[in-house]
Amino acid sequence: MELESDIFDPLDLQILDALEVNGRASFSRIGAVLGVSDQTVARRYRRLCAEGGLRVVAVRDAERLGQDQWTLRLRCVPDSALTIADALAKRADTNWIGLAAGGTEIVVGTRPRSPGDRDDLLLGKLPRTPRVLEIRAHQVLHRFYGGPTGWLRKFRVLGDDQVAALRAGHPAVEGPARISAEDEPLVQALERDGRATYPELQRVTGRSESSVKRRLDSLLGSGAVYIDIEYWSEVLGHPMAAVLWITTTPSALTSVGEALAAHDEVAHAAATAGPSNIVATVVVRSTAHLYDYLSGPLGRLEGVQHVEASPFLRRVKQLTYRRT
Repeated sequence: MELESDIFDPLDLQILDALEVNGRASFSRIGAVLGVSDQTVARRYRRLCAEGGLRVVAVRDAERLGQDQWTLRLRCVPDSALTIADALAKRADTNWIGLAAGGTEIVVGTRPRSPGDRDDLLLGKLPRTPRVLEIRAHQVLHRFYGGPTGWLRKFRVLGDDQVAALRAGHPAVEGPARISAEDEPLVQALERDGRATYPELQRVTGRSESSVKRRLDSLLGSGAVYIDIEYWSEVLGHPMAAVLWITTTPSALTSVGEALAAHDEVAHAAATAGPSNIVATVVVRSTAHLYDYLSGPLGRLEGVQHVEASPFLRRVKQLTYRRT
């Protein structure tokens, strides 16, 4: 499968992929890996932001931090879905939100940071929202694909040596992943701008620049935080996304999940507790492409008993919330 764009050329796609590999890599480092000047990378970066919806942000890895993750499926009164989705998008504990089923369904990815936050949403606010007709909650048990492993890597835009050169300098850190109270100003600043400079982070945190660098290296090296990118997949020739609610036999759960992780269309896949036992997000070129995937690579997997597809009508939140 290849990326196709009427707006961006192969160099733009290489820069986008490079940022997915290392979102904090300097323009000069990206330029050296790609064989172009840092001014060229900077100019292309600004265009990707303006015309491709690119944003680079830090993300807390709930799985590494041992925190709950949920995918919620909300059936709503049609004329209220967007209002409810917008309200949910403003919450810090939601990380992606889409409208599906012709605007009568909201799909929400949420990462509550405490049992209190979880209960406030699942037992408090949502059940008391009168225009929410049904709530289906799927707790994430295991991630097969997604998180710090980005979807663009599947298109092999960069060679293995280029990926290795971009990743160099970020060694893994042994020990548990954790974010302390003292880390919060640093992490929150990076959640707003994952490419914030060390002097900017020093001003926000009140720490020395060397202390900021050391702590950021530790957060990234332990996996507590990773740098991710969001962008408009439609400018890359893949305007359609859907959530798949998959039921497998218990013995096939792992094999199906690992197979999904290898499919080019799959941007995220996880084992869940709930009405289905795998939830996956696919990004495709068209409804015909979605049909081909459902009836082909997915349909051929042994152990799959049931699949329900919920194509997104609109993506309301994708890491960050930008009301349009």
